[in-house]
Amino acid sequence: MNTVSASRAEPARRGDPSPATAHTASILVWDLPVRVFHWLLAASFGGAWITAESERWRLMHVTLGYTLAGLVVFRLLWGVLGTRHARFANFVRGPGSVWRYLRSLVRAEPEHHAGHNPAGSWAIVALMTAALAVAVSGWAVYGDIGGDILEEVHEFAANLMIGIVVVHLAGVVTSSWLHRENLVRAMVTGRKNGRPEDGITAAWRSVGALMIVAVLGFWVAQWQSAPGGAALAAQRAAGVPMTAHRASDLTDDD
Repeated sequence: MNTVSASRAEPARRGDPSPATAHTASILVWDLPVRVFHWLLAASFGGAWITAESERWRLMHVTLGYTLAGLVVFRLLWGVLGTRHARFANFVRGPGSVWRYLRSLVRAEPEHHAGHNPAGSWAIVALMTAALAVAVSGWAVYGDIGGDILEEVHEFAANLMIGIVVVHLAGVVTSSWLHRENLVRAMVTGRKNGRPEDGITAAWRSVGALMIVAVLGFWVAQWQSAPGGAALAAQRAAGVPMTAHRASDLTDDD
């Protein structure tokens, strides 16, 4: 979805091209840490949701839940220390701004924002809050803390997050259509069309790369520490052939 630019957002007049098409300059809006966070969060939650009911994949489910929590903690820090459009102070707005933006969509005269629009900012805050609730309640359930109550909280938070994701995706589709810009592609490339003064100068690729390395390292460490994980790795390193049955014996907790 779209951060409020440092300049005042101006709604396009009916019949005028949107600012996204009126300005042909391609500018960098999303730094790499923001993009890595976005896609890793989506992958972690999606994977955790798919493996939620499987005892066989319980370790993966738990690992992805921990990853979810770590990503949100990083985003909270980056929302203070990060680049212009990544900072919460730049895009989180009150109800009045959200209502004005939604009305502009209904009138087909959408306000244009270089980064997240006001409605998108609320979706982001809601997603991170729900993700933390999912991760913390999941940790408690995994540790047999809280009993059935926290298990219900965990399930409710996960379902709530699914609902927020659906609303978020609907907003992305609507905004992309009305603004005539591909917001999904922008979250991949980091670039959108806009005024040069609204762009950022650094992508912070080093921080994004460190995020990927940290997450992959955590996943490997989790797998290595699992029952049978290190043994399986040693067998493979020694070149010992593993049948499907023997591999499942080492990795399956059933």
